[in-house]
Order: sequence, then C-alpha cells, then structure tokens
Amino acid sequence: MNKNFTGTQSGLFKDWSATRTIATTVGVFFGLFSSINHGIFEILQGNNPTDNLLINAIGPMQRFWAEGTEPAFTILPNYLLTGIAAVLVGIAIILWSISYLPTKHGRRIYLALFILSFLVGGGIGQAFFFIPAWAFATRMDKPLNGWKKLLPQRSWLFLAHLWRFTLPMAVILMLIGLEMAIFGYFPGNLSIEELMNTNMIFVFGSAIMFVISFVAGFGQELLSR
Repeated sequence: MNKNFTGTQSGLFKDWSATRTIATTVGVFFGLFSSINHGIFEILQGNNPTDNLLINAIGPMQRFWAEGTEPAFTILPNYLLTGIAAVLVGIAIILWSISYLPTKHGRRIYLALFILSFLVGGGIGQAFFFIPAWAFATRMDKPLNGWKKLLPQRSWLFLAHLWRFTLPMAVILMLIGLEMAIFGYFPGNLSIEELMNTNMIFVFGSAIMFVISFVAGFGQELLSR
C-alpha cells in the first residue's frame, strides 16, 4: 500500500520483515533463556540418572527458593546428557532463528528444533511461545489475504508502529517472569502463593504481547506492500 514505509530497522536487519524479526526474537530468547538456561542447571546436577521423563532442571543443591525447580521433560537417561543436549539444541535454535528462518524449510526446522529442545530438557513452558511463533512465521513472505480482510486498512499505520512497543514489552515481561521463577524475588513481602500468581501474570502478559506483536507486524507488512 505504502511503498515508502519501511519502518525503523537499519543495518544488518534493514531487509527483515516484521514477522521475521519477531519470530527470530522468540527463537533467540527461548533458545537462550529456556533451552540453554535449563541445560546449564541440568549439567550442574552431574552424571546422575533422571529416573523419570518429567524432571526438575534445577536440583536441590542449586535451588534459590522452594518453587524454583524449572520443570522439564526429557527422553535422555541422565542429567548430564540432558543438559548437554539442551544447550546444544538451544545454540542451534539461536543460529537457525537468526540465519535460516526465511529459507524453504526454515519454519519447519525452527519448529523441529524447538520440539527437540522440549524432548531433551529444554523446558516445558516454552511450548506456549514457540508454537504460536511458528504458526505466525509460516505466513512470512505470504500474501496475508486473510489478515488483509481482518485488519482494517486504517489500522495498518498504527499497527506498524505498535509492534515496536509490544515486542520489547514481551521480552521485558518474560525476563521478569524468568527471574521470579528461578530466584523467587519480587519487591514486597509476598507469600509463595502470591509470588507464583504474580509470576504467572508476567508470563501470561508476555505471551499476549508476543501475539499482539505478530498481528501488529502483519499490519506493517500490509502497509509496506
């Protein structure tokens, strides 16, 4: 619609679409703060058997508070193998998200790497973020005809600027949620139940901001065509 509107991205990312930028952000964030983060704590538990498919990535010796366990799922038989695999897959997710997401099979492998991370101790909660991110990313460089009908043309300019606010907000909210999950700290004298509820508010808020970012990003792409 507006061929002169290209947004504010510059340098290395100047040719990236909004959808690619947001999906890459999800990939880098959860590759680092879910898969690699879980993996490091699992490695710290050493060459010990996991006993179950469901494990706590943070062991009793590394725990900062009672509920700071970071649940995970693994098909591998011990913590050391699980942790190494989670770290390696996390690195692969980051590299793939940055360099190969727009390729022919980029989105499929993006999803496959995240599923692999889930299976080798990279964290359970990330599934609520990478599945929507993958679904939105499948529309990358596509006509967006359905979204063109859903999003009124008069909203495109507003949406084109909105995602630049909601995306950083999503990251900040998730970082706060992650800090609370691991360290159990939040200002004020909160009980464990209150702390857990507050944590869920931040995580849920982050998920909403990511979804809004993708939808708003479509607005920019419609405006730019």
